[in-house]
Amino acid sequence: MVIAIVIIAGIGLVAAVLLAVADRYLSVQEDPRIGMVTAELPGANCGGCGFAGCDGYARALVAGTAPNGACAAGGEACSAAIAKILGVEATATGKRVALVKCCGTRSEAIRVGDYNGICDCNVAAATAGGDKGCKFGCLGYGACANVCPKHAISIHDGLAKVDKRLCIGCGKCVTACPKKLIELVPASATIHVLCNNPVRGPEVRKVCGVGCMGCHLCEKNSGGKEANHFTFNGFLAKVNYENPPTDEQIVAKCPAKCMAVDPHFETGH
Repeated sequence: MVIAIVIIAGIGLVAAVLLAVADRYLSVQEDPRIGMVTAELPGANCGGCGFAGCDGYARALVAGTAPNGACAAGGEACSAAIAKILGVEATATGKRVALVKCCGTRSEAIRVGDYNGICDCNVAAATAGGDKGCKFGCLGYGACANVCPKHAISIHDGLAKVDKRLCIGCGKCVTACPKKLIELVPASATIHVLCNNPVRGPEVRKVCGVGCMGCHLCEKNSGGKEANHFTFNGFLAKVNYENPPTDEQIVAKCPAKCMAVDPHFETGH
């Protein structure tokens, strides 16, 4: 028994010495800037930068394989701090927030069935496209809210609403939405078209009382086609966020009532 104890102790001692030698001569010293960059990142680990988390993005930044400014949650202040650490130019990045391009609440949009399954938009959409008459509209079963790391999305009257103050622009909701009606837009933009249906106006009106009719009045009232404030996808008006309109009068003049001035939900949950 004593011999066995001595042998085990000897093996342990040899292993400890070998580990110490390996640590001394074979270990790779980590660049201290990785820790410094990680400390400047918000720690949301949302994946919006394209990496698994803030540590992964920090390592890529230090290695020079990722662009500074990809962190939507950190914004310009974070980008500037990282630029100072790495000795590069700061990248100007305007904050972006999620926009739900639908205003068809239960009182405005027709329901063609009574869905009583799992409360998730992807599951509901897999059931004959969902229970909403508009096949392009928000189903309101919270797939976007379920993946939001900051709980910035809630469901009200069958429609997803975004709290602009909490949204970090990670884009997880954009990926989660089966109808592809959520878009990341500049937080500075104030005028939005809240519709995702590109078909003809009469067909839109059959399923929703506030759907875009493609009448082009928004374009006309904002300076015409030359002003380039709007683009059109079929019969659907879309704000050109590279050159967004600022005249809020065009919202009041929209006959479809599908435009809004900063519609982000901001009264809390």
